[in-house]
Amino acid sequence: MKNIVTRTLTGSIFIIIVIGSIVLSVYTFMAVFLLITILGLLEFYKLSANETLKPQRISGVVAGAFMFLSIALYAHNLVGFKILLINIPILLLLFIFELYRKKELPFTNIATTILGILYIALPLALLNFLFSPFQLRGEFNTHLLIAFFSITWVVDTAAFLVGIAIGRHRLFERISPKKSWEGSIGGLLFGVGAAYVVSLFFRDMPFYHWAIISVIITIAGGYGDLVESMFKRSVNVKDSGSILPGHGGILDRFDCVLFSAPFVFLYVYLFIYL
Repeated sequence: MKNIVTRTLTGSIFIIIVIGSIVLSVYTFMAVFLLITILGLLEFYKLSANETLKPQRISGVVAGAFMFLSIALYAHNLVGFKILLINIPILLLLFIFELYRKKELPFTNIATTILGILYIALPLALLNFLFSPFQLRGEFNTHLLIAFFSITWVVDTAAFLVGIAIGRHRLFERISPKKSWEGSIGGLLFGVGAAYVVSLFFRDMPFYHWAIISVIITIAGGYGDLVESMFKRSVNVKDSGSILPGHGGILDRFDCVLFSAPFVFLYVYLFIYL
């Protein structure tokens, strides 16, 4: 009972912070999600490190933070495209830094460091494009990003509750023994239902676009959940961290977002606001 109360309280505060950062301004959103990016990278590098594997924790966080900021600033038309090009030499510097570290597994260290940046910083940075894709038409609103997170939370919660209630057939037992097909289907159905509710309030797009986005979130987010479970299973830990009481770490809360954000971004810009 205590864990449920803790989980609910933490989840409520988490939702208020995320939605509040979106509603207040692009600057609060960038600040909050820059912090989430940094915490997520620190969590990932701690999770992946062992006696021989030593990712570049500090330089990886700096490179990831710059990637997030450069993409975010560009997404909000605050800087030009050229700033994105700086990410190329920054990533190459990671190879040079490894020369001076004298570690046992330089290839693996570099690969793991860059993996963290591509897995965490890049997807979270792309959220800034969802914040206001209407900028391409000289407009500005927060509907798409609020809807993205709302549908994600509905899908995640519904999959969890339906799975507990009637889950019988394992979805991917080798990686996540508790996840079921029933839970995934329940998440999908509730996600489409959430998309319909969203379409009643946010009329920027017809319902079928919101429905397709909900399907993308369910499928891609489900794989994101499984991938993070695979990472945790490979290092024998239950949670990626403990920063969020009752929920675990940053990666535990954003595993679905990290995979669904890039696919939703592509769908929005390729098929809606091309």
